[in-house]
Amino acid sequence: MKKLLILGGEFDQIPAIKKAREMGHYVITCDYTKENAGHRYANEFYNISYTDKEAILDLAKLLKIDGIVCFSTDAAALTVAYVAELLGLASNPFKSVEIVSNKDRFRAFLKENNFNVPKAKGYHSLEEAKADFYNYKMPVMVKPVDSSASRGVSKINSLDLLQEKVENALKFSHVKRFIIEEYIENYGYQVEGDGFSVNGQLVFRCFANGHFISKSLNPVNPFVPTGPSWPSNMPEHIQNKIHIEIQRLLKLLNMKTGAYNFDIQIDEQENVYFLDMGARNGGHLIPHVTKYATGIDMIEYTIKAALGEDCRDLTMVEPNGYWSSYLINSQNSGIFKGIEIDDEFKKNNIVEYDLTVKINDFISAYTGSNTKLGTMVLKFSSIDEMLEKMDNMENWIKIIVEDSVVKN
Repeated sequence: MKKLLILGGEFDQIPAIKKAREMGHYVITCDYTKENAGHRYANEFYNISYTDKEAILDLAKLLKIDGIVCFSTDAAALTVAYVAELLGLASNPFKSVEIVSNKDRFRAFLKENNFNVPKAKGYHSLEEAKADFYNYKMPVMVKPVDSSASRGVSKINSLDLLQEKVENALKFSHVKRFIIEEYIENYGYQVEGDGFSVNGQLVFRCFANGHFISKSLNPVNPFVPTGPSWPSNMPEHIQNKIHIEIQRLLKLLNMKTGAYNFDIQIDEQENVYFLDMGARNGGHLIPHVTKYATGIDMIEYTIKAALGEDCRDLTMVEPNGYWSSYLINSQNSGIFKGIEIDDEFKKNNIVEYDLTVKINDFISAYTGSNTKLGTMVLKFSSIDEMLEKMDNMENWIKIIVEDSVVKN
């Protein structure tokens, strides 16, 4: 029985914890929140923050682990690479994971290696950013350098808004840095999804369409994803072009064996732009729905890779059918009073449904995936039905919220 240390025990980590136990491994979890639901599925739990690299290194030495893995969380990817490298365990190089985990360093690396990249720069202070602001072509994006799921992300075209948006970005940055970059007008859907390399070769990838809150709803954060859908409707030649660019990036970073999550934009000239690449599996149920679509169990391969096991049998499989995950959300804060789901939608489209809030809970407006109310796995009869419903989910799912009045 091999000892596997999984960083995190939140809802998103439960599939990896369960899978590792099913595979016969001894599973240890750790994070700073002992109440997280995932810990009850592990053999052992330690109340240590997974962003504390030295503390996790000491724990790994004490436990004499055989592998360490993060699943669906960027914040843990650096710790995994750090600990694995020092202990001689399977992982990607720490320096490379450090590059892709920080947006400003990642943009600089892309530019140095002749990838398409918008004008961008990282900053520690508002004053630095103000001095450079008019060197950018408007509009620009303001983002934390080390956050995921579009938390703290804003689009602005005026210096008047810079202070407010910088303060918001810094709330979501562990290292208290932010980036400003010129906005790229997207051609079609943002390309999302996961991939997997074996000895540095991209042997599997499953691209999806990225969906966001309908602009007609006047969302509190229009850049927060509501879920991906498969298969991607990008033409095959563009998908092949993306594949080539990913492979070139993996080679330059000297990546080894493991999973990756991608957020990629294509402009009107069919240029490929990396928004993000995480050295870990994607959130939003991406590995789960990928298995529905392709039969490939990305979670199992991630665990095998972390334990240094052979993954060379993994090959490319194209999606079969039309699938999506959906992050249930509300555009209003208040007291949750229920969810109304169209009967035909419930009958024909819902494969799995998990609501993580209860009646009379206080819920927050959807500003990031951390404020989701639950998840769904959905299936569709055609790509047209899939895209139509994913882009207009408010027609089939309604969240009932009662205003919350706080009295002094």
